[in-house]
Amino acid sequence: MDWKNYQEEAAEFFRSLGLEAETDVTIQGARTKHDIDVLVKSHHAGFNIVWLVECKHWKSKVSKLHVLGLREIVNDTGADRGIILAENGFQSGAIEAAALTNVHVTSLAEATNTASHEIHSMRLRELYDRLLWCKEEYWGIPKSMRIECGLRPDVGDVGYSGDWVIKAGEDLITKGLRGSYPISTDEIHLMISQSIIEQKLPNTIRNIQELLILVEPLVSNLEQK
Repeated sequence: MDWKNYQEEAAEFFRSLGLEAETDVTIQGARTKHDIDVLVKSHHAGFNIVWLVECKHWKSKVSKLHVLGLREIVNDTGADRGIILAENGFQSGAIEAAALTNVHVTSLAEATNTASHEIHSMRLRELYDRLLWCKEEYWGIPKSMRIECGLRPDVGDVGYSGDWVIKAGEDLITKGLRGSYPISTDEIHLMISQSIIEQKLPNTIRNIQELLILVEPLVSNLEQK
């Protein structure tokens, strides 16, 4: 496989996850333009999530300098995350430079073989960030307007409650990020399922895929409202 085919295979992998992916894209940063191997996007109720992917189809291991370079590009462009794909691995300094940052280092083979768990984990963390934005916006809206716009029921009434969605979403996502599977749905989740989405939640959520399928519509609906 040559480097061009490697890029195309990487793009196809992200598309298989339901994401948009383009190869050989030039994007404008705050300071300069950057050539990106694969540009990955996901759209949620007006939110654009952007990942910058570098494909290192090399015989040698990727060094720390390349990780630091991608971190700078991510910061300059305002992207949500950077990903370096390399089949021949990374030097120890590169792995350390990526730890606890918004740059992820892996291989296309590993990403494919792990059934996209790492990608699902990144999507779950971004869902949590979106929920925190909703929480800040929700409590910035006067109570009377929240009632008028259907963000919460009037006192004594039953109906959609953004507050309940936020609480349940935070609880579910936090448990998911901890890997606390299976997740049992408690009273708060049952209240939401009965009064908001008009269907009962499963008694247990067995894995991260089931959690994403359940939580993402709740967050997207709250964003739209």
